[in-house]
Amino acid sequence: MQESQTAQSNTGLIYGLNDRPPVREAIFAAIQHLLAIFVAIITPPLIIAGALKLDLETTSFLVSMSLFASGISTFIQCRRIGGIGTGLLCIQGTSFSFIGPIISAGMLGGLPLIFGTCIVASSVEMVISRILKYTRKIITPLVSGIVVTLIGMSLIKVGITACGGVSAQSNGTFGSFENLGLALLVLILIILFNRSSNRYLRMSSIVIGLIIGYLVAWGLGRIDFSAVQSFGGFNIPLPFKYGLDFDFSAFIALGLVFLITAIEAYGDITANSLISGEPVEGKTFIKRASGGILADGFNSMLAGILNSFPNSVFAQNNGMIQLTGVASRYVGYYIAGFLILLGLFPSVGLIFSLMPEPVLGGATLLMFGTVASAGIRIIAAQKINRKATLVIALSFALGLSVEMVPEILCQFPESIKNIFSSGITTGGVTAIISNALIRMKE
Repeated sequence: MQESQTAQSNTGLIYGLNDRPPVREAIFAAIQHLLAIFVAIITPPLIIAGALKLDLETTSFLVSMSLFASGISTFIQCRRIGGIGTGLLCIQGTSFSFIGPIISAGMLGGLPLIFGTCIVASSVEMVISRILKYTRKIITPLVSGIVVTLIGMSLIKVGITACGGVSAQSNGTFGSFENLGLALLVLILIILFNRSSNRYLRMSSIVIGLIIGYLVAWGLGRIDFSAVQSFGGFNIPLPFKYGLDFDFSAFIALGLVFLITAIEAYGDITANSLISGEPVEGKTFIKRASGGILADGFNSMLAGILNSFPNSVFAQNNGMIQLTGVASRYVGYYIAGFLILLGLFPSVGLIFSLMPEPVLGGATLLMFGTVASAGIRIIAAQKINRKATLVIALSFALGLSVEMVPEILCQFPESIKNIFSSGITTGGVTAIISNALIRMKE
């Protein structure tokens, strides 16, 4: 108890890891975390559904299951069940990093292929959690930074296409002034609110931008509520609802992202432990880190079973712990409960599934740019010597080449083409191999 109080005074925390805040304060802290993560959880299924041209009912169900799966994942991380989880106030949600490979897999074989391959590929992260110290020698911060940057860069294409209106490509209104105007409005609103000195406005900037954009689109007659049969009812999670399939090329692409996600999760868990006044080295920390990464993979497998997409630890919640001074893992139970409840009611998924693509595009364009900038920051924090310069140059050159000119692989066998058509895979594999093999004297 004495140690806990000392840790709290040193970190400025109001409630430490194992403290139980009063219900009112716990709910208030949980709602603030929800504001920071809600849009991030529902955006990947909306983007993926839009790219695969899925119907309203399917899109709504995918959004609902993303919230539901994130709730279960968060509970497992905070509770730590049988060595699975961190036991910290560690929030999980649908990961942006997988959007590119998932869309590619969906183009090959639809939702069954996505969920089947994600379930199998999640084993990569679970294995890494057991051999963490060895993988960190291969996946260095430089390699991680390159892959994260490539993920952001490749997703920017998805974001700008949404700004123009994916569904508008068939009727010739793609890139219309109305579409671009809506996207620009949302983008500017998010930037304005993000600049606010009021921490609550800043924290809610994306939510506010999307709500205003949604209302403007409704005023322009862009939202058709009559397309929905009913906003009532109850979503019953149905495991394997869309069936399962598998593709090896999709497995390679997704497995690589799971590899990088494991290293990112390690960094996020380290930051969470530090902010929570907990040790960041020694046996306790290693157990937490390996348990958290194991949960990252296990929860992604669980998400696939529940018809949702891979989950990962959210870094933004570490900042929320600092803002609120509440590091209690019991708050995580409230967050998990709210997410599960939101996922059970189809009205939540339906309302967001009706959101016009340009409104979502305006927000995601900025969010994807932020992913790329996070990767650049990781790279910039490393010593950029001749070898690092060569590794970065090779990785970006090959990764962005296949992303911008996919036809370059047209003469290759279909299996090779499917694996390396993703800039993330090509650039990531190049970064790992070149970083391991290139040797030079400075």
